[in-house]
Amino acid sequence: MLRLANLIELILKVDILVVNEIETAFLTGQNVDSEEEVILAARKLQHFGVETLIISLGKRGALVLTQNESFRIPAFTVDAVDTTAAGDVFCDSLAVAIVEGRKLKEAIRFANSASALSVTKMGAQTSAPKRAESDQFLKKQ
Repeated sequence: MLRLANLIELILKVDILVVNEIETAFLTGQNVDSEEEVILAARKLQHFGVETLIISLGKRGALVLTQNESFRIPAFTVDAVDTTAAGDVFCDSLAVAIVEGRKLKEAIRFANSASALSVTKMGAQTSAPKRAESDQFLKKQ
């Protein structure tokens, strides 16, 4: 069984850490319901030595902390029917955008768009949007 101390050791080895609300609460031992709580938890996680921290907050968007800045990227408003795999789609799309050389803000916006599209469909794998869908969705925003 992986313990919190082991998780913190692993966190020290990553450049970009993406966590959701539940994972943030688990790692920090505090609630993340309010904006203030999210920021406090993010600062606590940042003290573990993470270069770039991204907290995905569902319909509240994403909070990003780097060594030099912090900012929010808003979520896209959609009619959600199933949030299964939304976090996976977010992380996968973020990785694609980073590998393509996009700047962090643009990469997160791309990930938010793919995640937003995924919650409009039922299921896990079947909800992941095709690249063209994400690109078209972003153009309309």
